[in-house]
Amino acid sequence: MTKYLKNKQVLVIGVAVVLLLLSIILAIGIGSVRFTPYEAWQTLIGKGNSSSNTILWDIRIPRVLMALLIGANLAASGILLQAVMNNPLADPGLTGVSSGAAVTVLFIMLVAPEYTGFIPIAAIVGGGGAAIMVYAWAWKKDSGYTPIRIILSGVAVNAVFGGVIGLLSILYSDKLPAALQWMNGSLSGKGMKDVLSILPYSIVGWIMAILCIRQANILRLGEQAAHNLGQNLNRVRFILSFVAVFLAAISVSKVGLVGFVGLIVPHMARMIIGSNYKHSLPLSLMLGSIILIVADTAGRSLFSPLEIPAGIIMAMAGGPYFLYLMRKGGA
Repeated sequence: MTKYLKNKQVLVIGVAVVLLLLSIILAIGIGSVRFTPYEAWQTLIGKGNSSSNTILWDIRIPRVLMALLIGANLAASGILLQAVMNNPLADPGLTGVSSGAAVTVLFIMLVAPEYTGFIPIAAIVGGGGAAIMVYAWAWKKDSGYTPIRIILSGVAVNAVFGGVIGLLSILYSDKLPAALQWMNGSLSGKGMKDVLSILPYSIVGWIMAILCIRQANILRLGEQAAHNLGQNLNRVRFILSFVAVFLAAISVSKVGLVGFVGLIVPHMARMIIGSNYKHSLPLSLMLGSIILIVADTAGRSLFSPLEIPAGIIMAMAGGPYFLYLMRKGGA
């Protein structure tokens, strides 16, 4: 039985890798100028003509790579937050982390655009500030943190920062068009420079997430088992939350608010490969990339020549899925 499960897990990860590669090749071939998978592959390996090289390497490939990084970041952030809160309905967007990061980024974009170089740091500060508020309001001296109080606090913080975003949008409506695509979670106009600027942060975040697998599995065992293993649950939750905030914040700083990736993907990973984070977290990284690549490709091709931001596509797909989870009794 153990050998069967191991073989199944290896097979699932292998299929996910193949699907990720296929989604990349198909995504870079779809657009106003279409390329067959063979032509796209030839360009990827350096055998394309000058025209295809310009279109793919300057426009589409950076955009697809950005979707890959952001999708993996948000999926990892979501699965860690769900481990912390012991609830499959937790994700960066629903717990205030994304909106906290969005407030600081939007403030710089609208009020102090001369400081745009500090946007990644500002996003981490904003997301971290939101997380601190969530945990401060959820803390009780007699019982510490509980998942339900963290979730309720997150909903409240999300509402507060959502109001601040609305206020900034009204006060600086003359400057809003420049930030409108970002607010809707758009990957449009992203170049290789943007990819390279977020890549180091993403790699660090993935490494930290992988190092948190043991702690996430301990939380999965329940509070009593964790105490029996000598674990400080509050410290474990804080460490996992920090990594989740870091991954969500750097993603928001680049593409804005993309919701539901951190909600949908971990749930899918658990259904496919089980709840052991040793397997579900790596699978979530790949599924998050695949889903956001597909969402962005759909947004720029279904209504061509109009382009729908990936954040809107994910909201349209994620909202019904959220209701489905609630109906199943996940809340």
